[in-house]
Amino acid sequence: CRSSFLPSRVLPFEVVLLRFVAMADELEDFVRKLLPTVDGLEAILITDRDGVIVLKASTPSMPEAAARPNFLATYPISCEQASKLGLGTNQNLVCMYDNYQVVQMNYLPLVVTLLAREDANTGLLLGLRASLDSCLEELKQAVEVP
Repeated sequence: CRSSFLPSRVLPFEVVLLRFVAMADELEDFVRKLLPTVDGLEAILITDRDGVIVLKASTPSMPEAAARPNFLATYPISCEQASKLGLGTNQNLVCMYDNYQVVQMNYLPLVVTLLAREDANTGLLLGLRASLDSCLEELKQAVEVP
């Protein structure tokens, strides 16, 4: 990911939109290349806090139920509740199900959801955060409301 996509000054709307589209395309390519790096990783979903998908890279075997906004929007709510414990900001949430595991990462206002088979290496899934950090910071700045 390149950091040259975000304008350093106010630009006409069309220029900002073109840069955002180029950044999204580059990020989508990057995320698609991450999918095969962890055995069992079925999908990488980047959403806003309401569960609206901003970017999706998935295999054909990904269960579509996992891409529903009502499922994807539960993590930001959980983060808000967990922050009341006084332990700091929640960074990741791992949920294990019979056939799948879901790893969600806090980049609020964005959320990254990794959907993987139950036998996928959870440590490797969590390790993808380091690869996503710089690219998502750019996208996060682009979607944040000042």
